[in-house]
Amino acid sequence: MSPVIPPSPEHSSAPLLQVRDLRVAFGGKQVVHGVSFDVHAGEKLALVGESGSGKTVTALSLLRLSGDAQLSGSALLQGQGDLLQLSERQLRGVRGGDIAMVFQEPMTALNPLMPVGEQVAEVLMLKQALTRSQSAQAAIELLASTGIPEPARRAASFAHQLSGGQRQRAMIAMALASRPRLLLADEPTTALDVTLRGQILELLSDLQRQTGMAVLLITHDLQLVRRFADRVAVMEHGHLVEQGAVGEVFAAPQHDYTRRLIHSAPQRDVHEEPEVPGQPPAAQASGLRVAYPVPLPGVRGWFRKGEFVAVKDVALRLPQARTLGVVGESGSGKSTLAQALLGLLPASGELQVAGQSWQQPAQHNGAHNQQLRRQVQVVFQDPFSSLSPRLTVAEIVGEGLRVHEPSLAAPQQRERVQAMLVEVGLTEAQFPGLLERYPHEFSGGQRQRLAIARALIVQPRLLVLDEPTSALDVTIQQQVLALLQRLQRERALSYLLITHDVAVVAAMAHEVLVMKDGEVVEAGDVRQVLQQPRHPYTQRLVAAATLQAESSLPLSP
Repeated sequence: MSPVIPPSPEHSSAPLLQVRDLRVAFGGKQVVHGVSFDVHAGEKLALVGESGSGKTVTALSLLRLSGDAQLSGSALLQGQGDLLQLSERQLRGVRGGDIAMVFQEPMTALNPLMPVGEQVAEVLMLKQALTRSQSAQAAIELLASTGIPEPARRAASFAHQLSGGQRQRAMIAMALASRPRLLLADEPTTALDVTLRGQILELLSDLQRQTGMAVLLITHDLQLVRRFADRVAVMEHGHLVEQGAVGEVFAAPQHDYTRRLIHSAPQRDVHEEPEVPGQPPAAQASGLRVAYPVPLPGVRGWFRKGEFVAVKDVALRLPQARTLGVVGESGSGKSTLAQALLGLLPASGELQVAGQSWQQPAQHNGAHNQQLRRQVQVVFQDPFSSLSPRLTVAEIVGEGLRVHEPSLAAPQQRERVQAMLVEVGLTEAQFPGLLERYPHEFSGGQRQRLAIARALIVQPRLLVLDEPTSALDVTIQQQVLALLQRLQRERALSYLLITHDVAVVAAMAHEVLVMKDGEVVEAGDVRQVLQQPRHPYTQRLVAAATLQAESSLPLSP
């Protein structure tokens, strides 16, 4: 039986939600094993665990949204009875009514064909029985309450016309439209920048205090739990292994798994020796500028185009065997900078990779550019979407060899692929038939190792790492960062690390650029910039990461 602790004095009344011995199985295989916990009115409970721990399935099962799952146990909601025994018609009144849900990725949860205001109004008409005009006005007021600027104008916008933070606020407005007693928030900040995460957390806390609703937060972000939740429940492999007040669990975790999660912050283990004089840099740029054409309004747009400057006058220098971190919020220009470095976007100014310039237009794939592409490779944020689901491991990892070394015989290719997989920690002993497997047969961390192997097999000098760990759990993130650090030492690799995670920059980088609105606002040694930030924007980023307050920046020599 899962551990259940007594309610705290401020929540001594009967629980709003009482879950007992919840078991979830798919096709006869049990994935959640006898979970029990309470959620009290006005309480913020965090359900924590890595991918595959069963936390999301547990939450979805409360509303019977977990597909063809076989459920047993009970989930008693005050005034509604056992959620697991209600009819489908009764459940429709609970879903989006007494219990509402905010999903992880609002871009997939929002209807792309309806303005967001209409989507909020639809809930108001269904759940509050308002007229069309009343619901339209109430939708604008709800959007305003979540902090969206110009709510009347944004209500007429479609999801793709909003920023990530605005889309998540619109999702929260939809959830609050029915005045729920319990809000299920499934990784509501994972896809957001660090400052936006803080804003969404503050918003949820403010709304929770104003409405008195309870919040069940599903997450793997322990810093988020520390800042937001009253109590925490920890899940591992479908079992609830520990629960209690946040302060008590973080100060003295009882279970080994909880201790492992808490101590899974990125560790700094990089080559700290000074740069070798006279060695050419892996990449350098000065006066770098990237602009996109945009239509001009009115008659002017008939004759010429305007431009949006995404990267303005950027200078950088990345020595061999070093890491340059580039941090900033969405829209800061950091990903555009990476694409210019990869020769995927035309750029003006001086830019050299491995001592050579891209032939313009940079997207041209002539012999010169193709040879230069071998020197600079990329590892993307989401390995599941960046690896073709139709190719085997042998085909994915060996793809670069077929392009850059077409004369290599098939047995030699296979041998090189196997050696590369061993180097990134994937062996035939662990995964029988490894080369014939497909990406869906691996975990998130293992897929990222495949992506790293694919990039390294052509022996590049420079790797562009675009948010390489943001889609991973904390323990897997730590393993991937340790792998990248080891490979850098052994292969003298240079990394351009694109991220919004200050802890990852602190663990990996030697130098850092801070970008805002396409410009570099601060640059220098990573210790100096993160421990003594000068620019107000950098100060906000570091403060939002809560790392200085936690004294956990991994910057000691």
